[in-house]
Amino acid sequence: MTTTDRNRAAATTGPPPAPPEDLLVRRPGLQELHPVRTHRRRRALELSLAVGVPLALVLLWQLAAVRGWIDDRVYPAPQTILEDGWQRAADGALWPDVWATLRRVLLGYAIGTVTGYALGLLMGSLSLVRAALEPTLDALYVVPKLALLPVFLNMFGLGEGPQIALVAATVFFFVWISTMAAVLAVPSGHRDAGRVFGASPWQMFRHVLLPASLPAVLVGARIAAGVAVLVIVASEQIAAADGLGHLIFDSRALFQNDVMFVGIVCVAVLGVVFSELVRIAGRLLTPWAPRDRGRSQS
Repeated sequence: MTTTDRNRAAATTGPPPAPPEDLLVRRPGLQELHPVRTHRRRRALELSLAVGVPLALVLLWQLAAVRGWIDDRVYPAPQTILEDGWQRAADGALWPDVWATLRRVLLGYAIGTVTGYALGLLMGSLSLVRAALEPTLDALYVVPKLALLPVFLNMFGLGEGPQIALVAATVFFFVWISTMAAVLAVPSGHRDAGRVFGASPWQMFRHVLLPASLPAVLVGARIAAGVAVLVIVASEQIAAADGLGHLIFDSRALFQNDVMFVGIVCVAVLGVVFSELVRIAGRLLTPWAPRDRGRSQS
């Protein structure tokens, strides 16, 4: 073996060369090494924050009322509100107002969702219908919905009709806009693929437009659920003889601030529960869609 061959053999069997200084080396983190454990920790942290922040605010409110930092005649302590709400619930005085508000919200939401989805789907699919109706609906959309309450009172008179119509009108615009935008956003390639396979109008809707647009539609429906609760409470303060909005307004006029806060808490709980139910229904209806919360994707 010549000297050159020996040098080559030594070079091939020697220690590996050092990596360049500018080489980026990425080592796996905890999420890659222990994905289940990391996911559980993330969920526990998010749950702690979700519960801890409102609990801390309530405790601070309780402390401020007990120490006299705030006037408890105007801002009753959370303990007083809880005791009064429990007593009213036990006596049965609270449930008629809760049921009145819930009934109006559910009926108005159902009417507004069905009509908004049907028209949004039609306008998103047919350009001539969209050109004919969109300017008028855009003009009506910017009108404050509470301004329509006198119109509905003239149309339906006193009673449930104006309240339900106001909620339906509010929900209609949110669902209509989200549905039309979702249908228009369906990629043209999806439509072309359906046409190539000879899909009928119903098959095009069932297998192309519906799966592609439904996640965005349900986002609009979830937003509409929260807004529906806001609108019904405001309308009940103006033109209703029962309901949580009427309870809040009437108790404030009588300087029963503890009862007023009971109504406010009930409205908050109702809004959160209703919005969450719509979100859960959306996840069940669209299992293929990305989940809308970071903790679900951890």
